Amino acid sequence: MTDTFETVADFTLGSRVEDFPDSTLRAAALMLLDTLGITIGAGPMQAGRIARDSAAALYGAGEQGFGARMLFDGRRVSVAGAAYAAATQTDNLDGHDGYNPTKGHIGVVVVPALAALAETIGDFSGPEALAAVTIGYEVAGRAGISLHDTVSDYHTSGAWNALGVVAMAARLRGLSADQMRQAMGIAEYHGPRSQMMREIANPTMLHDGSGWGALVGVSSAVLAEKGFTGAPAITIEAEEAAPHWRDLGTFWQMEHQYVKPYPICRWAHAAIDATRALIRDNDLTHQGIAAIQVNTFRESACLFQGMPDDTSKAQYSLPFAVATMAAHGRIGVEHITGAGLSDPLVASIVERISVAEVARHSDRFPKCRCADVSITLNDGRVLASGDVHARGGPEAPMSQDEVVNKFMEFASPSLGASRAAAIRNAVLGLQASGSKFSDLGALIYDAAGRT
Repeated sequence: MTDTFETVADFTLGSRVEDFPDSTLRAAALMLLDTLGITIGAGPMQAGRIARDSAAALYGAGEQGFGARMLFDGRRVSVAGAAYAAATQTDNLDGHDGYNPTKGHIGVVVVPALAALAETIGDFSGPEALAAVTIGYEVAGRAGISLHDTVSDYHTSGAWNALGVVAMAARLRGLSADQMRQAMGIAEYHGPRSQMMREIANPTMLHDGSGWGALVGVSSAVLAEKGFTGAPAITIEAEEAAPHWRDLGTFWQMEHQYVKPYPICRWAHAAIDATRALIRDNDLTHQGIAAIQVNTFRESACLFQGMPDDTSKAQYSLPFAVATMAAHGRIGVEHITGAGLSDPLVASIVERISVAEVARHSDRFPKCRCADVSITLNDGRVLASGDVHARGGPEAPMSQDEVVNKFMEFASPSLGASRAAAIRNAVLGLQASGSKFSDLGALIYDAAGRT
């Protein structure tokens, strides 16, 4: 067992709730709330329905103690199946949080794993729930950075966020350090090493691979708990990975996640924000716009062009997102689904948008997701935004009230305002010393329906 793994094991299995800063636990509660909002908002969408039905068909729980109800569905499947269904559902509404250095997403598996694992053990405190969330973020984030730093191609989040799920399962289910080590090795070996840019080039329900990351992470923990062995996880135990783990427990990645204001790929957000600011600050309407030029980084410029014909393409389309903002002043679920996909006004604006890669933006990726936008008006004037960093991260954070309002916007249509508000209050109350996870659990498994 390497020194680095011992550090990870001590942090995961030995940390007390008191060891986590209050600010970190507050951030964990906000990310939990934000992710739940996206899970709820994604519930009626086709990908979420398919994922839940497939989990019920394929991943039944055959042994006592390894079953879990699916989030906002109520059907009981295996604990791995429940995590898979919720993570896949969440992943297919691209409004969940992320972390710039990983070029990917963590909460999308952490929240489904927490809910699924909680069904297999006795009740536990609210602060312990937030500690488990934090551990998932801290371990997954460093595994992601380590993977990106040691391989040549760009893998989806499922390739590394599975290790954060293992850490959560090890803590909540009381695995030993050796069992956790075996589970980490299994999860890394079987994690979906899918190529992200293939999905960008042809957007589908695969999204960021996080459904499989959740499935692999939970399955690996159960396998190790029963005695299965795995080769050491090189993203943790390889010598070249060691520097990425040295600040574990001192630098809290949990406090540096970004929250998405829009359910669109993060790579498009800087251009959306630049367009939003130009329109707002100059009192423009779409009628006055002759052309929009977007200058952005390479990965962003690779996003889907033109009008999308399904919601997956809509969430990965930069011109469509910019046009929607110009047309409607906001981007909601209604714009990336159903009739929103054939909105004639948006289509007319898409035709006026050009996208180009600019070296200075590419050179700063992934730490800076920057873009600049120029809008040419019908009278010939040109308005330039200058370089804009996407909102929602540490550089331009959303306030707690903004995050809470976002949750209510996404959760209320499916659940009704009363149940959504109760979930909001329960999540924000988890940091209180007398709170229990069951305060939240009582509200999140039953099928959606207005109350």
